[in-house]
Amino acid sequence: MARSDEAQWWFHAVYEAVQEIPPGSVTSYGHIARLLGRPECPRQVGVCLKHLPAFSDDGDHFFHDQNVPWQRVINAKGMISPRGPGGAARQAAALRQEGVTVGTTALGEFIVDLSIFGWFPTRLPSEEDATTGADEE
Repeated sequence: MARSDEAQWWFHAVYEAVQEIPPGSVTSYGHIARLLGRPECPRQVGVCLKHLPAFSDDGDHFFHDQNVPWQRVINAKGMISPRGPGGAARQAAALRQEGVTVGTTALGEFIVDLSIFGWFPTRLPSEEDATTGADEE
């Protein structure tokens, strides 16, 4: 089923926002939603990332798992949300490759210290650049 224009806009906005998270940092689903002006939609951010296509050589998708750093988005408690078999471990491994320390709880859940690795700007860097550029004209 094709996405509505509004849904397509949302998916692209989420992917573009996630692309702005610096390497070695993480943020929450809720923070991405707030940055996009929809603080009530953290679960929808997760849905977008769940449906992020895998990279393919045929170039079918502008956004894919190789150019959208999906691994940098975790829940507001600093936990990597569980997803299918091995999914959370894959995300933890991807974050560790970027230098993020990922620990485990007594229950075996993966956790990141948001006070060290958290990225929580009030605006997206691309919005800051646009504002600065407008002021200079």
